[in-house]
Amino acid sequence: MGCVSQGLSRCCQALAWLSMTEPDLLTATREAYDAVATRYAEDIPPQYRAEPLSHAMIPVFAELVQAHGGGSVADVGCGPGHVTAHLDSLGVTVFGVDLSPEMIVLARSRHPELRFEVGTMEALKVEDAALAGVLANYSIIHTPPERLPETFAEFHRVLAPGGHLLLGFQAHEDPTKVGESFDHLVSLAYRHSPDHIAGLLLSAGLTEVARLVISPDLDPRRGYPQAYLIARRAVN
Repeated sequence: MGCVSQGLSRCCQALAWLSMTEPDLLTATREAYDAVATRYAEDIPPQYRAEPLSHAMIPVFAELVQAHGGGSVADVGCGPGHVTAHLDSLGVTVFGVDLSPEMIVLARSRHPELRFEVGTMEALKVEDAALAGVLANYSIIHTPPERLPETFAEFHRVLAPGGHLLLGFQAHEDPTKVGESFDHLVSLAYRHSPDHIAGLLLSAGLTEVARLVISPDLDPRRGYPQAYLIARRAVN
């Protein structure tokens, strides 16, 4: 019980800091995920485990991180910590970051052996070039399209030379579209062309090395493709 109380205290302190600094959209997204955190933690992890393609790139990402010397990985937008725990099971040194304090409380209670903290992916509390990898699994979908370059610049900042980034997101097939909003069940969200995202990553200094695009036929709810891109920060 003491650990949970300490976790709540740390979350409240982080929340107080965020409330003074974050834009209205971040506030709205945080509050929306706080409100559904318990149900999300019950529904999403089983789906992740049950659908092989939804986690197919995680072992690949883990191997790439380890093949280039290992090091710490940040799971940004970690939610209740199920993907963080998957990476940990693959031998990756990983910690989770999420905007929602309620999600962080759930992650800490479910995976007490792992580190989780409240934060934003636009301003990670990480030193320059400190990480071997960054995972953003369906985390960029709530970022306004015009702010994605800022987010990708932050990923580049925290990645060490040779470090890898894995993105997962709902996709569309028109690279001329900057981003298309859709009726996400929790908060305002956008889907993107994988080619467009790859171009933004390249502009931020992150070169695509692999992608997986899942057929829209496998999305029974909306019929959207799902995209996973791995990019790498150059060694020099």
